[in-house]
Amino acid sequence: MRETPNFTGWHAVVLHRDDGNAERLIRQLRLLGLSASLQWAPMLAANAPDLVIVDADQGFDDLLPWNGLGSIPACPVVALLGSEAPGRIAWALGQGAGAIIAKPISASAVYPALVMAVSIHRERKGVAERLQYLEERIRLRPLVHAAIEKLMQAHGVDEERAYSILRNCAMRRRLPMEQIAAFILGGIEPLPEAG
Repeated sequence: MRETPNFTGWHAVVLHRDDGNAERLIRQLRLLGLSASLQWAPMLAANAPDLVIVDADQGFDDLLPWNGLGSIPACPVVALLGSEAPGRIAWALGQGAGAIIAKPISASAVYPALVMAVSIHRERKGVAERLQYLEERIRLRPLVHAAIEKLMQAHGVDEERAYSILRNCAMRRRLPMEQIAAFILGGIEPLPEAG
């Protein structure tokens, strides 16, 4: 992330008991242009805010809807932490926290933590999307192999030449090789010329 986000108009849910730390945090969030709601009850998945700030010292597994299942949270997460207990740090990381604000909360620590959490969240989403794309391509590799075999038989060429024919066809059509292979095998695309 190259630019720092403008948080004006964002909504943050603060999962924390009502105390002095929560008051300081909400005051600082409002100064940054966020609307904030304070609750100490499990958050519903249907009401995903722009940002979640969670008390990692007292947090429990059902507090967040993604529940640390290894999936990417629906929004950036910041953990509030006053303890150095490894279990509490691990819990915060398991919930997808991209940044930590130490308790007692200092106003100057809030903005950098929000920026860091948003940046980490965007990066995680980008990596997950790229991984999903690559997994899909790997899943479709048997189609490419089958199309290469079909081209080898039809044109009497070796595997390298058949691959080259398929690749060139995909480049001319500006489509992924897997899609061209599926078209060839499905009879939608005529066999490309060996020329």
